[in-house]
Amino acid sequence: MTEKILVLLPHPDDEAYGMSGVLARYVQEGAHVTYGCLTLGEMGRNMGVPPFASRVTLPGIRKLELEESCRAIGIQDLRLMGFHDKMIEFEEPELLESAIAGLIDEVRPTLVFTFYPGYSVHPDHDATGAAVVRVIGAMPAGERPKVLCVAFSKDHVTALGAPDVHYDVKATLSNKVASISAHRSQFPSPAGMSKKDLVERFGTERFYTYKFN
Repeated sequence: MTEKILVLLPHPDDEAYGMSGVLARYVQEGAHVTYGCLTLGEMGRNMGVPPFASRVTLPGIRKLELEESCRAIGIQDLRLMGFHDKMIEFEEPELLESAIAGLIDEVRPTLVFTFYPGYSVHPDHDATGAAVVRVIGAMPAGERPKVLCVAFSKDHVTALGAPDVHYDVKATLSNKVASISAHRSQFPSPAGMSKKDLVERFGTERFYTYKFN
């Protein structure tokens, strides 16, 4: 059976560092990946180095960067969900959950990737992850997809323990580097790093399986 994967993240570039390698690996293995990106990251502070974007042009630039990243990974289905950057925590819960539930109902994923609520640094990250687990937690237990979460706050290992899922993504490092490099308005490309440094820094991706009560 073809694995159906749904990625739910708030910003363009959220996929790049934490999960682009494993997503590329799944695509190469025949999975179908849908990426629901909640915002265009239009309130981001970075404008490129040297700056080449402005507050006016940034949303369009970040959309193009996200599309390039998805091509690098092999993501077949990108959904731009139209929410406002830096406002996810203030969205009407019913509206946010309805949009997420609608996408889950359409895609019928076997696996969902998102952020671990409370341990993902940015309020948009935490609010997105919280909405995702609320929606999936409300589903009958037998119908819930597996949920894998990224966590990277300073206290996440103390609070949650070590991540329980590790993916070796050395075989898809080129996809990962291309995904990161696509987001050129936000951070420098790692393409100039040595293979050894790339493997040490990016060769493994780690996740927590979200455990519903």
